[in-house]
Amino acid sequence: MMNRAVKSGPRLVVERDAASSPSPGLERLSSVGTVRRRPILSVDGVTVDFDGFRAINNLTLELDDGELRCIIGPNGAGKTTLMDVITGKTKATEGGVYLAGIDLGRLSEYQIARLGIGRKFQRPTVFGGHTVFENLELAMKSGKGVWTTLFGRMSKSEKEEIERVLSIIHLIDRRHERAGLLSHGHKQWLEIGMLLVQRPKVLLVDEPVAGMTHEEVQRTADLLISLSGEHTLVVVEHDMEFVRKIARKVTVLHEGSVLAEGPMDQIQDDPKVRQVYLGT
Repeated sequence: MMNRAVKSGPRLVVERDAASSPSPGLERLSSVGTVRRRPILSVDGVTVDFDGFRAINNLTLELDDGELRCIIGPNGAGKTTLMDVITGKTKATEGGVYLAGIDLGRLSEYQIARLGIGRKFQRPTVFGGHTVFENLELAMKSGKGVWTTLFGRMSKSEKEEIERVLSIIHLIDRRHERAGLLSHGHKQWLEIGMLLVQRPKVLLVDEPVAGMTHEEVQRTADLLISLSGEHTLVVVEHDMEFVRKIARKVTVLHEGSVLAEGPMDQIQDDPKVRQVYLGT
């Protein structure tokens, strides 16, 4: 098989044809079979200026395929702006964002979503007058043409996929209930499900447990952990107890830059983090 050089952010990597690749997200490094994970999402030296205010300052981070990353930081640290840049809502002044080597800075929000980046905002947005099942059906059809959306019938595989997602988000017994009657926590799960039926590569989740009960918080932790591996997740959250439940790796932002990064225990003991975020 022929190899080909592919531009991946600022680096040049070598990709093999799909038939010879060991698995998605992995890159072979030598003839003896050494394999390492390849970042699926790269934020490379991104700076965002708003009329003289620097919301993000030369920010760089990488996420492996299937990783669950928590991003924390005080208000104004740049968390929301970072998610805006990844999804194309805001364009970087400098630097770039790459999904599996594809430069997202040249694409629209719609094109980025179609490539496989899904975003869940803090406040759930569901179709309250429709059932839980219908919400998932509408989300599944959102990437199709107008004719198919209006008149097409669901296939057996599509129905099975919705049933699978209903089970994942703990709403299989509420499939016929109107979404507007769900609790706040259940609406949050439904919105996550509406992203899952679109089979995203990367899920950006903003403060998922705000306003939830203790039981809902624990179920949400279990849900997000179960999704990692198959999906790459970026979770922005202020609830430190929740972060401790799910964190594998934590990135701390401060004044638009990465202040610290590592396992939760290491982050909690970092004196810089304590000073600017934990207040001790």
